[in-house]
Amino acid sequence: MNTKQAHWDDIFSVKQDNELGWYEEDFSQTLSLLSKITISASSTLFLAGAGTSKLVDELIKTEANLVINDISTRALEKLSLRLDNAKHQYLHHDLGQSFDKNFSVDIWVDRAVLHFLLTEEQITHYFNNLKETVKCGGHVLLAEFSESGATHCAGLAVHQYSAEEMQVRLGENFELISSKKFTFINPFKQERPYIYALFKRIKGGV
Repeated sequence: MNTKQAHWDDIFSVKQDNELGWYEEDFSQTLSLLSKITISASSTLFLAGAGTSKLVDELIKTEANLVINDISTRALEKLSLRLDNAKHQYLHHDLGQSFDKNFSVDIWVDRAVLHFLLTEEQITHYFNNLKETVKCGGHVLLAEFSESGATHCAGLAVHQYSAEEMQVRLGENFELISSKKFTFINPFKQERPYIYALFKRIKGGV
């Protein structure tokens, strides 16, 4: 087991959901942006770093086929036990490393995963995974710590983002549809400024 997986497995083993710094009960920021696109039973939706978030429960309501990813096997075990839904695929993968299998998705959703990747190599792998996976006409929703956000989370340093940097890293094949800044109040009543950005793939892709 690598040290990153061990770090997250430890967290999900000892903490309840409402003890996690990123725990949220209100998913309206994510859902309001997703409401701008069509999601149906024929859509495939990739959820990066799902953890044990109840955002998964909300996304199930879209009837899309979910690919639920996390670096922590413990998180995926807890989530699969809660959902008890065989329709969805669980993927144990560190998104800072290249995918070892090919699949395609219509929607890529990431709330608070990308910002944990710090080296250029890790970030490049992440965006390559995304670009190799999202279909032409598909969408990407990234929600990360903003430039005015925290510098650390869950005991780890983070990379702060702007919508402009996201666009540069996605490249000209992706078009920004909407972005907004949002200050999340975590369970410990701390302010965590985020940037939410929705992109559409207009060229290339599978």
